[in-house]
Amino acid sequence: MIKTSKVVFISDELEKDFNELKDDDPIKKGMVRAIKDLKKNAFAGIQIPKRLFPTEYIQKYGINNLWKYDLPNGWRLIYTITPENQVELISAILEWFNHKEYERRFKY
Repeated sequence: MIKTSKVVFISDELEKDFNELKDDDPIKKGMVRAIKDLKKNAFAGIQIPKRLFPTEYIQKYGINNLWKYDLPNGWRLIYTITPENQVELISAILEWFNHKEYERRFKY
């Protein structure tokens, strides 16, 4: 199912971190591509099973769904999808990190 969405960062601090990345940084380029893809289709990532949700995300953000979008060089972008209203969705970026940090967060 293709469903467009508005893409936001979960916090101003996270958005600031993104904006501070150099434009030629492959991770920033990957994130820009991810944001474009998520605007076109909120479900462009891979859904993460509920049993794998980090407790921190549930406590801090009250999430009930979690998605992963693969970035270059083994990095991952983690986001959740929330309804803005009856028609529109929001893809909220929670975090991005390298594969080692991803494995640590998800206890692989």
